Amino acid sequence: MFVSKLLLRLFLLLPVTAALAQAPLIETAETVPAADQWLQPGDRLQVRLKGQPGATATFLGGKLMTEMPPTLTNGQLGIYQGTYVVQPGDTLPDRPIAFELLTPDSMLTVAFSQNKVRFLNQNAPQLAVTKGPLAYLNYGLGEDRLGGAKMGYLDSLVVLHITGKVGNQYRVRLAENQTAWVPENNVRFLPPGGFAPASLTGSWIVQGDSLYDYVRVPLTERLPYRSQVLTEPSRLVIDVFGATSNTNWITQRAGLQALGDVHYEQVQPDVFRLVLHLRHRQSWGYGIGYQNNVLTVRVKRPPAKMSLRGLTVAVDAGHGGPNTGAVGASGAREKDLTLAIAQRLQRALERKGARVLMTRDADVSVDNGDRILRLRQSNPDLLVSIHVNSSGNKAVRGTSTYYRYVAFRPLSTALYTEMLATGLPGFGNVGSFNFGLNGPTEYPNALVETAFVSNPEDERLLTSPDFQQQMAESMVRGLANFLRASRQPGLRGWLSRKPAEQ
Repeated sequence: MFVSKLLLRLFLLLPVTAALAQAPLIETAETVPAADQWLQPGDRLQVRLKGQPGATATFLGGKLMTEMPPTLTNGQLGIYQGTYVVQPGDTLPDRPIAFELLTPDSMLTVAFSQNKVRFLNQNAPQLAVTKGPLAYLNYGLGEDRLGGAKMGYLDSLVVLHITGKVGNQYRVRLAENQTAWVPENNVRFLPPGGFAPASLTGSWIVQGDSLYDYVRVPLTERLPYRSQVLTEPSRLVIDVFGATSNTNWITQRAGLQALGDVHYEQVQPDVFRLVLHLRHRQSWGYGIGYQNNVLTVRVKRPPAKMSLRGLTVAVDAGHGGPNTGAVGASGAREKDLTLAIAQRLQRALERKGARVLMTRDADVSVDNGDRILRLRQSNPDLLVSIHVNSSGNKAVRGTSTYYRYVAFRPLSTALYTEMLATGLPGFGNVGSFNFGLNGPTEYPNALVETAFVSNPEDERLLTSPDFQQQMAESMVRGLANFLRASRQPGLRGWLSRKPAEQ
């Protein structure tokens, strides 16, 4: 209400301002962050202005801003900042924020932020559904070259309660005091008038067929979820947001091989947790989706034989086509090196009787999303993604491996151990890695950064056909060691480096 009156008053002042001001008294006026925003009651609108020092700065209907001392602004003068906590009943329909700067000699200047702000009406929930096969949630708004830290993938048509926006990311209410963020290209808004997503659960069916174990939980609509595999004991934990238990029984039918005990917890009124104990300490992957409105969890079983013979291994050669990747001082290109090593790994695995799926077998561009979808369809037993590393410091060298989920760490560690056996220095085994090819939960996966192309010695090794072959054979031994350890009661046996079963 007050915002509309303020804007009218400011627009009336504009001609006066133009006449009075001989030079711009306001250099910049912006929201922080400088992006379009949707805010709801309780959210903070933060603003910053740079202008003439010693003046009085206000925003949003006369809300005072504080002139910051130079010690907090790297010596800059005339930096003003302000915060307003959105109150119930505030309205602002996608408009710039208005600022006023009044100098001691009564000269007034008005400016507007480039970005627009909307105050949401809590009595009219903004609802959207996920779209596309690779919709996902982020934990927050942080970004780096790998993107925001991802919470996990969601099925399509999952109903989301949107409670805010910053730039191209929408804030999602998952539960009381739990939020996530979804990119705008992952959602489609629903017409107004809907209710915030919620559902009672029905009674479960747990059963197996010739390939998988399944858990099916009926809901009245597709709710968002988050999953993780925990160890010791090995168990799959899935939180369904907006769900409340009405589960009166859980029917377990014949044919189960991967699942042991299953139960649930109502960890808070709007978070329903499935706890699915796994019979094997090594998880071989799982998928979550909806069949109509039935939440369906598909748990993969271990291979019938823990050997490379008969196993389906996906090999991913990073980059390709115009996506060159890192380039060494002598001109060695990552896309060429990864393909050469991947093809050697393919041949070495096929000699052991494995079936190999290549995400690319030529110098072509394949989007990472397309690689993930192809792998989802082909359903390998394991994935190894091959890259070369790079650093601005030419002295940095060595090999490293990467995994995202702790359940897949044993695969990453087994590969790392054998890569160290090539004589390369160790750069580390890195977890929680937010790379696209490490994101799927359907199969164990790991990424190998073979060596640093930015280091002259590592580049020399990377371009050597003999050393490329040595690295490929090391990865084969790492995979075999992982398989041997996976059939043992514990998962630590591969450290002994006994001869691997081929």
